[in-house]
Formats: sequence, structure tokens, C-alpha cells
Amino acid sequence: MSAINFNAAEVAPQQSFKVLPAGVYSVVATESEVKPTKNNTGQVAQFTMQVVEGEHTGRKIFARFNIANQNPEAERIGQSQFSAFCHAAGVLQVSDTAQLHGRPVRAKVKIRKDDQYGDSNEVRGYSAVSGASAPAAAPMFAPQQP
Repeated sequence: MSAINFNAAEVAPQQSFKVLPAGVYSVVATESEVKPTKNNTGQVAQFTMQVVEGEHTGRKIFARFNIANQNPEAERIGQSQFSAFCHAAGVLQVSDTAQLHGRPVRAKVKIRKDDQYGDSNEVRGYSAVSGASAPAAAPMFAPQQP
């Protein structure tokens, strides 16, 4: 046993997780990290993004980009997805993932069905937010399917 002094009546309980409805959301990246792939043969850039408009303001979604991968097709797809995000954010030369934080983009979100782990959200494309510093011609990018 371990002693603890905690009063749950003073803290709101965590709400159960519900996926966002499919749609297009204005989001900003709030956190990011680059880490090795599970098998340590490549790199993945992970971003936490927060919805900044509408009824789901404050909700988070997550994006992962295969930046380097021993599978050339996985790397090509991951880099094209990351490029779409960078174009939408208006940052074309990235030396630190923090350069993309706080820049509004539009994220096309879908629901990925998973009977084993439960449904989750998946970002399927990015576009610039009107009036933001991103290039005006940045269209809604959708990653190519393998």
C-alpha cells in the first residue's frame, strides 16, 4: 500500500474519449517531436493539434508523418503528407518542428474504424486558412494512397 492524500470530489473526472465527427477543422499545432520508428530504422514527426474554431474548440487530434523510412513508398507518402502540412502552414523550409506551432491550418479529418482498439481520428489532408500567412494557392492536399 502507498499513502496518498487525494480528494476526487475536488477534481472533475476525465471524460470518456469520443472521436471528432468527420469534417474540416481549423487547427494549430501545439506540440511536436521527432522520434525513431518502432524498429529504429527511420524517423517519425508527431504533432498534437488543437481545434481552434467551432463547437469542438479545444479538442485535440494527432498527426504522424513518416519522415525517413526504409520502405521507400512509406517514406514518399509520409514526406508528401508532411509537405502538405508545411505548405498549408506557410513554412516551406523546416529545421525545427516548433516552426509549425501556432500556425492555423485546415485539417480534413476522418474517422478510422477499428474494432480492436476503438475508432480514432485520422487527418487526410491540409489546406491554408483564408487570411493566414500560408501561400494563397495552397489547395486541400490529400495524401496518395499506397
